[in-house]
Amino acid sequence: MIVKKLTVGPLQGNCYLLADERTSEAAVIDPGGEGEKIRALLEKEGWKPVALINTHAHIDHTAANKFLKEIYDLPLLIHSADGDSLTDPNLNLSLLGLGSSDSPPPDRTLGAGDEIKIGGLVLSVLHTPGHSPGSICLRLRGDSSPDIIFTGDTLFAGGVGRTDFPGGSTEELMESIRQKLLTLPDDSVIYPGHGPPSTIGREKSSNPFLISPW
Repeated sequence: MIVKKLTVGPLQGNCYLLADERTSEAAVIDPGGEGEKIRALLEKEGWKPVALINTHAHIDHTAANKFLKEIYDLPLLIHSADGDSLTDPNLNLSLLGLGSSDSPPPDRTLGAGDEIKIGGLVLSVLHTPGHSPGSICLRLRGDSSPDIIFTGDTLFAGGVGRTDFPGGSTEELMESIRQKLLTLPDDSVIYPGHGPPSTIGREKSSNPFLISPW
């Protein structure tokens, strides 16, 4: 298993490439812009992308959807509650001038507990509403290594997602974090939609937004 991070777009979002090194199949997670940059890394590594996954529909996580889908004919996956937002500029925030709202609609909508197979790797979908109604996190269970969690804009190193966008809810966000993320093993590594990685244990003990009895 290999994870590569690219920082893309005007809001410096994190796009992740998750690859099975045995099969060279890869997932593209949150391509928020600079499609050529993402394509160049895929080609440099010799990976075959097999899935395009959005953790939510905001433009800084989806701006390169169309570019990559047209090149690689990839299935586009997003939670069902954010599916319509991909093509609605009022909901995907493209009206803020952060990019063109030209994403195609999803090929597959996701729900809690769904699995996405990338070669021999299996991503499990955690529905974590709050930043948006269809926000998800993606969990890759480790066998002899810590789990990996792609947290989108739900949980950051030292922060949490905004809830002042359409469909946002502070109550739902905090419930999602406490019930779906902080219950995971402390050594689980989180890869957020912006900023550096962290661990669940570190966020329990030091994230100023998480007041808890841990």
